[in-house]
Amino acid sequence: MSLALDSLRGQNLAVLLGGASPEREVSLKSGEVVCGALDSLGVNTLPLDTIQPDWWRQLTGLDGAFIILHGGAGENGAVQGALQTLGVPHTGSGVLACALAMDKLRCKRLWKGLGLPTPDFFELHGDSDFSSVLKQLGPVFVKPASGGSSLGAGPAETAEALAAAWAQAARYGGSVLAERLVEGGEYTVSILDGKALPVIKLETDNEFYDYAAKYLSEDTRFLCPSGLGVREEEALCSLALQAFYSLGCESWGRVDFIRDRLGEFWILEVNTVPGMTSHSLVPTAARAAGIELPELAGRIAMSLHRGSD
Repeated sequence: MSLALDSLRGQNLAVLLGGASPEREVSLKSGEVVCGALDSLGVNTLPLDTIQPDWWRQLTGLDGAFIILHGGAGENGAVQGALQTLGVPHTGSGVLACALAMDKLRCKRLWKGLGLPTPDFFELHGDSDFSSVLKQLGPVFVKPASGGSSLGAGPAETAEALAAAWAQAARYGGSVLAERLVEGGEYTVSILDGKALPVIKLETDNEFYDYAAKYLSEDTRFLCPSGLGVREEEALCSLALQAFYSLGCESWGRVDFIRDRLGEFWILEVNTVPGMTSHSLVPTAARAAGIELPELAGRIAMSLHRGSD
């Protein structure tokens, strides 16, 4: 473990967890893992559940905040903005990067403009012509534009199924998008301190890598090494870094991809506060690179965001 992590010993860090998003339960589990990892480094951690209205009052005198909130205000820039207003350094990306990464529609528009590969898409509304959408895109995958953990997401091949999928996704609030369904292998690239960690290939017996496959199933397979060739892995890591930094992201995160049957990779989304549970991908990738949980949490904690957007 790096001697630089010794500088964390004795620091007082809040660990922001829970919150009010649909991903609350996952965040609570991630927060428990992060607290344990930081405690083992000699950090004095204070778990703060942001569902409490006065959580921010307890930040006085602390050295910073480790954000491990998934979805909602913890990942869309709102909490980051509050911390910056209070002058409290925090982990991860800043306000603008979080807000952009959380909005899949804006991400995809940006990537299209930059010439980065992401599946074609439409924004859906209740009065959308679902038959026309399918005619132009073919089978689609529907998801909330600002959601995570695959909640409210699913495929559709008929107008009736697409209408139902829109209604399901719309339950999570905000915009809904339908993107061209790409059939193939799912891959993810975790990023730490400006470098890509080993690629992970995801395999599940479920219809797709859904919430259950991510957090509940013991049968989901995380393949690392991923089975890609050296050049393929290098190319995918390079693409992940392009997608990550195109949004202005910092410190750590994860970029998700799907590979079509012709071998082409397509960017799906960027996560600025990925999970840190026993089923999570960033700790798995870090372990493959020889980085155990305490070091991983410590390195994230050392990259506190102090600037303003």
